[in-house]
Amino acid sequence: MNGLKDSERCYVHGNAGTVTQGWRTDTYRAVASGAPDKIHVLAFDYRGFGYSTGSPTEQGLITDGITLVKWAIETAQVPPEKIVLLGQSLGTAVASAVAEDFAINSKVDFAGVVLVNSFTDIPSLLLTYTIAGIIPVLSPLRPYPFLQNFFSSRVKDTWNTAGRIKSLIRNGQRINLALLHAKNDFDIPWSHTEQLFYAATNATSATGLTIKQIDSVKGHQDFSHGGVKDTWNADGMKRISKEILRQGG
Repeated sequence: MNGLKDSERCYVHGNAGTVTQGWRTDTYRAVASGAPDKIHVLAFDYRGFGYSTGSPTEQGLITDGITLVKWAIETAQVPPEKIVLLGQSLGTAVASAVAEDFAINSKVDFAGVVLVNSFTDIPSLLLTYTIAGIIPVLSPLRPYPFLQNFFSSRVKDTWNTAGRIKSLIRNGQRINLALLHAKNDFDIPWSHTEQLFYAATNATSATGLTIKQIDSVKGHQDFSHGGVKDTWNADGMKRISKEILRQGG
């Protein structure tokens, strides 16, 4: 297991399929392609997925993610500063919750936290979510806010990623957070990643920052047809980046 000490990517997948299904194995190869002899990908199935027993719940999935990372640190002996938590879709909510738990309860920071196609929370997502980009969930009820609020308030597992990211930023010592989203993501609107970027950057200030203040200070790069990238650096200790790509959803 000594080779694992080079660098570890803990991959937390989305809400459909298993660790070996469809394009996921291609994703693992892509993640490690920069240095396949030094970058190792550790993936797992949540409880109730694949061969994992049990039933999925919010706290259960978070516990599974924490257990995975503890195995990497304690059994495989990979130091946290060489571990990157990589979450995609639902996995972004799990990865952010795991990072927050380690920051609060173990005072541990990781080399990076990468969230691909993330969302602020489930109730907010349901207001705009469409299945396969075609079938809306709650958006037809937009003219009836009472009904929208009624159904969204009944959601048991809320996955408040925005709140957890703010907590992570406030409690972590050295944070390297990367947010990525594609404009052609039909499932999760890229505006959620915009909101998470502002939530994260705002949390770096003890007194709070307005969007206008953040926009006036943040780094900005426009890649034309490729997309845009915004960056935020708080005293060199907490770095936050957001990339909105035109394609890739």
